[in-house]
Amino acid sequence: MRIVLLGAPGSGKGTQAKFLVEKHNIPHISTGDLLRGAIAAKTELGLAAKEVMDKGNLVSDDIVLGMLKERLGQDDAQKGFILDGFPRNLVQAEMLSELFTELSLSLDHALLIEVDPDEVVARIAKRAEIEGRSDDTEEVVRNRLNVYKEQTAPVADFYKKQDIVTEIMGTGSIEDVQARIEAALRF
Repeated sequence: MRIVLLGAPGSGKGTQAKFLVEKHNIPHISTGDLLRGAIAAKTELGLAAKEVMDKGNLVSDDIVLGMLKERLGQDDAQKGFILDGFPRNLVQAEMLSELFTELSLSLDHALLIEVDPDEVVARIAKRAEIEGRSDDTEEVVRNRLNVYKEQTAPVADFYKKQDIVTEIMGTGSIEDVQARIEAALRF
């Protein structure tokens, strides 16, 4: 089962990814984790990423895709995986599609977790309070939601054209959302 999780920041993607990992015994692949791991391991791609990041720049899609390609080749990803944090825009979605073609893979599901923006702001404010995160102010969160709407939300349309998107209502209890996801994956 190969899944891409889509949704605004604070929609519950990380929480639901943990559930899917446990339920289906497939790895959760986060591009942020890949970057940190490659840098710590001092791989060729990790060193290239570190050099870019040390200059305050964003790591190129090519470097991230190279790390993703390496990760998808590992044994634990052979029966499936959950991608979280990639693709973030249409260019990345197209690059991922090309990578899947190269690796003879196909995406089974794109799960779009939908949550009202005001609910997202409330959730992240609560998370900021619990975790003591100063970067989760309402202004910052609303800006992240605008970036999501402009850059990441169109990725859902890309996958809708492939008829693999399932919209999941991300409100209610964590268990309610899990049940909706499991129902969607049974198809």
